Formats: sequence, structure tokens, C-alpha cells
Amino acid sequence: MGPLSGKKIVEIAGIGPAPFAAMMLADMGAEVIRVSRPSGSMLSMAQNEKLDFGNRGKRCIALNLKDPHAADVVLRLVESADAIIEGYRPGVMEKLGLGPEVCLARNPRIVFGRMTGWGQDGPLGNAAGHDLNYIALTGALHAIGEKGQKPVVPLNLIGDFGGGGMLLAFGVVCAMLEAQASGKGQVVDAAMVDGASALMTMMYGAFQSGFWHNTRGSNMLDGGAHFYGVYETADGRYVSIGSIEPQFYALLLEKLGLAGEELPHQHDARHWDELKQRFAEIFRSRTRDEWCRIMEGTDICFAPVLGFDEVTSHPHIKARGTFIEDDGVWQPAPAPRFSRSAPERPAPAVAIGADTDVLLAEAGFSAEQIARMRAAGTVA
Repeated sequence: MGPLSGKKIVEIAGIGPAPFAAMMLADMGAEVIRVSRPSGSMLSMAQNEKLDFGNRGKRCIALNLKDPHAADVVLRLVESADAIIEGYRPGVMEKLGLGPEVCLARNPRIVFGRMTGWGQDGPLGNAAGHDLNYIALTGALHAIGEKGQKPVVPLNLIGDFGGGGMLLAFGVVCAMLEAQASGKGQVVDAAMVDGASALMTMMYGAFQSGFWHNTRGSNMLDGGAHFYGVYETADGRYVSIGSIEPQFYALLLEKLGLAGEELPHQHDARHWDELKQRFAEIFRSRTRDEWCRIMEGTDICFAPVLGFDEVTSHPHIKARGTFIEDDGVWQPAPAPRFSRSAPERPAPAVAIGADTDVLLAEAGFSAEQIARMRAAGTVA
């Protein structure tokens, strides 16, 4: 089941974007074999594999990749795989004896997906970094925040997951499609600086056209406009509005009790600050739930700002089946949706090494060979 059913992916365990990319592929029906270190720790802060959602739907083998015999195990898996994914610094896989040349020699059709922050080359290629550093270099971090204040850390969504994991998953699928036609694999160099830059495409164009100012909090989509932003309510909660189109803005003014007043033109940025203050006073006059009763479901472009403890209970989220729940644990359902090749419900994440013996046997290793590798510490 799922559009990637029949595809096999080998994931060399890491943190953040590469496991997320592999999760996306597993969600779509690909068989994902996660190669974890025997002493590796789960990403879940609760240390409960059921909460390690990035590893859902995968099988896991525990290998000591520093053992010279471990490379042969991975290459056995590579022989029958469509892609291998890794998220190490440039050169690490080569030192482990698992670089692209070795993998492509073993399987000429293999797609070698590489996930880094800075990319496989360039002056910063071997420097350490995290999401925040990568998006800082693209201008994305500079653009997010209130006017006159420092940039706001936007979680690790732009670099790690949007510009990283999703970019890698997209690149791997593109390369697998090309391999079907050419019969040849290739290396996919997915870098978070590149992905974050791609996400900023519209803003770069708007800046060069003069529409977007290089000052935070002074543009239509960065909180500068009074009709596109977040407002506090009487109970200390928040609502969001995005009334960009004139007919939506007119409806917003009506619901705020401002229809008929002589106000500055909607897009006259000289008056945005004073109108934001006016709107803020009005929104603070009612609770969030009261504003929901007035505005939700209308063409204002409105939604309450929900906390993690509220998202699963919203009627629209429930109707869409956006989240799935098993044994009291909830997580996002696979996305996007498919009309014909819908993927199955993902299996929960398993403990590190849970499938080691089964996967080794499927790769052609005998029970005696598995016992020797276990005794030597190659596998766990």
C-alpha cells in the first residue's frame, strides 16, 4: 500500500532531518531499514520508542559502524535497495567504507541521499552547525520577528524539516524516478542552506521588486500589517487573522464594529502601527472563544491559536483525521492524501536493533555468521 510500495530505503541513523525524510518515505509505503548504533539513543525525550515518531513504520538493525565488518552488512542491504540516506558531515561515510563510489559499485542503481547543513562542498562544508545557523545565512532568520526587536527563533522547521528533510525526500524520489529510466543511480546533495533558500523564493523576488522591505515587522506577511497577524484576547489567549483580500478585510471591519468608519486605506503602510493598536484594543475586549463564535468559518481568514494540548480536539482537525492515535499516543497522520494508493497506517517505532536478526537473515547471513557477528560486537 502507498505510492512508494515496493521501494526499499536504507537509512543510516542520525538526528533530525535525515530520519524525518526517511519517515516521509516510510509513510508513503517504502520499506525503510534504519541502521542504528547499538548505543544510540532514541530522539524521544521520554525515552519511549512509541513517542519517537520519526522512526515510525521502519525496521531497525543495530550495527557498530566502526567495526570493519559492519560495512559489508550495510552493503548487503544496499544490494537490494533503491536508496540509501545519511546525514553525516562530508567524508564520514567514506571513512566508514560506505561512500557513494563503494555503494554504487555494489548497486549501480542506488540513489545516495546526503543530508547536511552547509552542503557537500564550500568553505563551511566541514564546519559544525544547526538549523538556526543555516537559516541565518539565507536571510530567513533576519526576516522573522517584531519591528525593532531581534530575530525570533522559528523552531527548527525551516532548516531541519522544511528545507532539510522534505528537500531530501523530494530529491531521493526524483532520483529514484530518473533511475527507473536510466538504470543508473546518483548522489543527491541536499543542504539546508539550499532548502531554506528555496523556501524564501517569494520573499527574495518581493525584496528585489521593492515590495518587501529589509526591516523586520514592516511587511504585509511578517506581522507588519494590521490585517495579517496575531492578537491577544481578553483571556490571555490569541487569535490569528489574514484578511489580505479587500472583501475579506471589509468583513473583518464589519465583525470588529468598524464598518462605516473613515479609516486609512488598508495598504497604506504609514498607518499600520496605529491600526494595529486599534485592532489590539478591540480583540482584547472578548475572549478567544467569543471571537471564534463571531469569526470562525467566515471569509475573514481567521483561526484561533491553539496549544499542543488543544490541536487534536478541534472539530476541523478531527474531521480531517489529521492526527492518529494508538494506545493514548497521538501523532500526525501521513500526508499528503492519495485517492487511490493511500498508504497504510504507520506502524509504531520499534526499539533500537529490534529487527537485527531478521534483517541479517533476509540479507543472506547464516545463523552461525550472525552469532559470530554478535559475539564480536559487530551487531547488537
